[in-house]
Amino acid sequence: MNNVQRLNQSGQSIWYDNISRSIITRGELKKMVEEGLTGVTSNPTIFDKSISGSKDYDEQIRELVDADPAVDAAEIIRALMVKDIQMACDVLKPVYDRTGGLDGYVSIEVTPSKARDTQGTIEEVRELWTGVNRKNVMVKIPATREGLPAIEQMIYEGRNINVTLIFSVERYREVAGAYIAGLERRVKEGKPLAGVASVASVFVSRIDTLVDDMLAKKDAATYKTLMGRAAVANTKMVYQAFKEIFGGQRFSSLRAGGARVQRPLWGSTGTKNPSYSDLLYVDTLIGPDTVNTVPPQTYAAILDHGEPALTVESDLGGARKVLSDLAAAGVDMKVVLQKLESDGVAAFEKSFDGLYKNLVEKREQFAQADVPNS
Repeated sequence: MNNVQRLNQSGQSIWYDNISRSIITRGELKKMVEEGLTGVTSNPTIFDKSISGSKDYDEQIRELVDADPAVDAAEIIRALMVKDIQMACDVLKPVYDRTGGLDGYVSIEVTPSKARDTQGTIEEVRELWTGVNRKNVMVKIPATREGLPAIEQMIYEGRNINVTLIFSVERYREVAGAYIAGLERRVKEGKPLAGVASVASVFVSRIDTLVDDMLAKKDAATYKTLMGRAAVANTKMVYQAFKEIFGGQRFSSLRAGGARVQRPLWGSTGTKNPSYSDLLYVDTLIGPDTVNTVPPQTYAAILDHGEPALTVESDLGGARKVLSDLAAAGVDMKVVLQKLESDGVAAFEKSFDGLYKNLVEKREQFAQADVPNS
């Protein structure tokens, strides 16, 4: 039994935070599924790297341009993404079937510009859901203030939702509340609860990147013991909120009716600081009913030297003290986490804009190549 399988036994699912046409067509994704991988996540940055960084998509782009030389680059992006997600969903479908719909999901994200647009998000989720047309797709909605009503509405409609870009415990609670409210609306109308799945994606490593920088600017020597500890401490508090909410009275009747908990998913778990352990955000956050979606290098590290053990509830007193000490050091975590949310939306918008420009250029190249010489 390898380390990914051991994590599965502990109650934590390992998903792959990466997708490309080549890892599907070359059988790499299938191999990882055989090793114990149980899901895939994607985002605009991942698709930008995959599509802009290879020629794997050129054939499909040419087909789209041949069919309509004036096709909008956004439509090309949508078509490329949907095909990748469909192919990955097909590879993961056996996992979905084997786990009864607990795992086996592939996530696709709404256009980043919709992050502050409730109705626009709702409409695009419906379009992506219909376009992918797979039971094991999850559509990602950013956990912005405007995203919360969209989350509730989509759960009410019975769609699988991956709520992304969560940083704070407070926002996590609001996301969980939106999920439960959507299920409650289904109950009132006699709609089934079984088959509706959702995860709440809490971003981890980015917290340390920002907090460490703030501490270094204050006094790196004085605050050295706090560096690299904010992210894990914050995430452990999220897990405590998860246990409270989904172990509470409000959810108990929904559970009895067939509802699943909305599992916390730890995202952004690749270690960015080379002086930290490459599994800092994996080995410290293992627990039941959780998902960890990992980039390629972290997945390889888990297989090589991961240490599966139940850790997400270890030393909670120490985690609380870290957060208290950060406050005493003048680090306002509320401000930090709000900045990270805004920065996350902006980063995905930038990636999408870069991909859009790249696709405009490719569209023009293919359209000109198809024009016969006069």
